[in-house]
Amino acid sequence: MSTQRTVLLDLFRAAVQAVDPLHIIAPHLPPPPKGRTIVIGAGKASARMAEGVERHWQGPLSGLVVTRYGHGAVTERIEIVEAGHPVPDEAGHAAATRMRDMVRGLTPDDLVLCLISGGGSALLSLPAKGIGVDEKRAIHRALLKSGAPIDEMNCVRKHLSAIKGGQLALACYPAQVVTLVVSDVPGDDPSVVASGPTLADHSTQADALRILDKYGIAVSPAVRALLADPERETPKPDDPRLAGHRFTVIASAQDALEAAAAAARDAGYTPLILSNSMEGEAREVAIAHAGIARQVMLHGQPVARPCVILSGGETSVTVRGEGRGGRNAEFALSLAIALQGQRHVYAIACDTDGIDGTEDNAGALIDPCTLTRAARLGLDAKAMLANNDGYSYFAGMCDLVCTGPTRTNVNDFRAILIDAA
Repeated sequence: MSTQRTVLLDLFRAAVQAVDPLHIIAPHLPPPPKGRTIVIGAGKASARMAEGVERHWQGPLSGLVVTRYGHGAVTERIEIVEAGHPVPDEAGHAAATRMRDMVRGLTPDDLVLCLISGGGSALLSLPAKGIGVDEKRAIHRALLKSGAPIDEMNCVRKHLSAIKGGQLALACYPAQVVTLVVSDVPGDDPSVVASGPTLADHSTQADALRILDKYGIAVSPAVRALLADPERETPKPDDPRLAGHRFTVIASAQDALEAAAAAARDAGYTPLILSNSMEGEAREVAIAHAGIARQVMLHGQPVARPCVILSGGETSVTVRGEGRGGRNAEFALSLAIALQGQRHVYAIACDTDGIDGTEDNAGALIDPCTLTRAARLGLDAKAMLANNDGYSYFAGMCDLVCTGPTRTNVNDFRAILIDAA
C-alpha cells in the first residue's frame, strides 16, 4: 500500500476515534435524579452510547435502545435491540412501541436519558394512527431514492410518525428529559437527528406535504388527511410539556474533521477543512472538490502543497441505475473521473458509521492510477457511474475501504491528499 493511502486511512481512523461515544459521553451525563432513571435511544451509535452510560453512571438505571443490525454492544442494564436500516422493519416497530410504553407514567422526580444518533429515523419506526406500516415503508423507500436531503426526509418522517418530532417527549411528561446527540446532519440541528423524538419540532405538516409533492411521491388519501389535521401537529418549542428539557450535541462532523486535521499535521501535510456540512448530489460535490484540487495543483490556492483537503456533511444520490454502491463510492468514482489521473492527488471518501448506504464497505480510495488500472480490468468508469455502481467499480480493484460497523455516526468523511511535486 502506498504511503499516501496509509496516511488517508490513518486520517479516517483518527476522525472515527474522535467521535467514539464510549470515550466522550461521561462529561455530558446529568446527575442522578431523586427517582428512577430510564435510558432510551435510537441510532447507529446508540448502543455504544448506552455502553458508555453504563460504564460511568452512578446509581440504578434501566432502559432500551435500538440500533442497526450488527451495530450492537454488550450491556447489562440497558437492553439493546437491533433492527432494520435504512428501511424500517418489524423489530424497529416493536422496539418503538415498547419504548413509548416504558416512559409512560413517570413523575417529575424521574429522569429519561435519551441517546440519539443518525439512523434513528428508520430504527425507531412507529407510524401515526391511520397509516399502515407498508405505506410508510414505501414512502421511506421513495424518499431514499429521490435525492432529498436529510432535513427534508426527516421532516416527512416526523409528521407520519407517532413517536418522532417531539412526540416521544410528550409520552415522558412530566419526567425530566435529557437528550444526548451524536449528530450526523449538516448544521447539527439536534431536532433533525433521528427526526428528534424528544425535541420540539420547528417543521409543520404543510412542510411535509410540500416535500412529498416536490419529489412526486404518491401518498394515499389517509396520509393527506393526516397532514391536513391540525390536531395531529407535532409539539412546538413553546409547548409547556417540553419546558426544562435539555439537550447536548456530544459529537459532530466538525469534531471528526478537527481530529483528522491534527493527524494530517502530524504526517507533514497542511490541512484545510473545507466544510463540515457539504450537501448535494455526491457526483456533483465530487466535481467541485476536483476543481479545488486542480486549483491547488496549478496555483497553490487556497492552500499550498503538500496538503489535505477535508470535508464532511451528507451528500445524496438520486438512484437512476441498478448498480451497487452508497454515496461515498459514488463520490469517489465521480472524483476519479473529474480528476482524470491528476498526478500527486489521492483521496478517500467514507461513511463514519462504517457502512456506505446498504453495502458492507465504508467507502473507497482513489489514486492517480485509478482510471488506468480499472480500464485494464475492463471497468468503464462513466458507464458504472451512470448505473450507480461505484461499489462494483472499486471492488474490482480492491479499493474499497472495509471497516465493519464503527458504532458511531457523524456521516460522510472525505479527504483529498495532494503531495508536493
